[in-house]
Amino acid sequence: MAGRVAQEDLVAIERVGVVGCGLMGSGIAEVCARAGKDVLDREVDAESAERGRARIVTSLDRALGAGKLSEEMRDKTLALLHFTTDIGDLADRDLVVEAVVEAEAAKIDVFKLLDKVIVREEAILASNTSSIPIMKLAMATQRPASVIGMHFFNPVPVMRLVEVVVSLLTSPETKASVEGFAGDVLAKRVIVSQDRAGF
Repeated sequence: MAGRVAQEDLVAIERVGVVGCGLMGSGIAEVCARAGKDVLDREVDAESAERGRARIVTSLDRALGAGKLSEEMRDKTLALLHFTTDIGDLADRDLVVEAVVEAEAAKIDVFKLLDKVIVREEAILASNTSSIPIMKLAMATQRPASVIGMHFFNPVPVMRLVEVVVSLLTSPETKASVEGFAGDVLAKRVIVSQDRAGF
């Protein structure tokens, strides 16, 4: 899946950040935590964060009731999920997935902030956008090679598909790292798309 990119050049993704804890953001946070990753979800206020957490608990309880998840796995998943209202808390993340409202200006603002706070130089900044060109988001940062699209489908814990969207500036290492993470770690079916409005 990684193509010609050497294994040692892949970004090791252990700490995941999510910006936004609405329907999509909470789903992305849930699948990453279920895959055993430490997840920090940032929302604008405590009330929104609590709504997102409640949504995840409901989803996990539904999976438990359907026999798709053990009680131990549910508890482990919840223990890996953390919430914050401070975007600066995402500083140590290896991958951050933006899942805010589908508005270009709002997403660009998020990417500008993430670019300032994320410490790790090779950390990946991804967007769950379904319509905004990744190139526009990449150009809002000083690290366009590390910016990529990760378009999940709703409901995220159920839908197998993830669209990985590469811009002309996305590095082969970023692409291979995200393909591997989505496919091997999250057990999603990955489709790679070129960067254009609506993909």
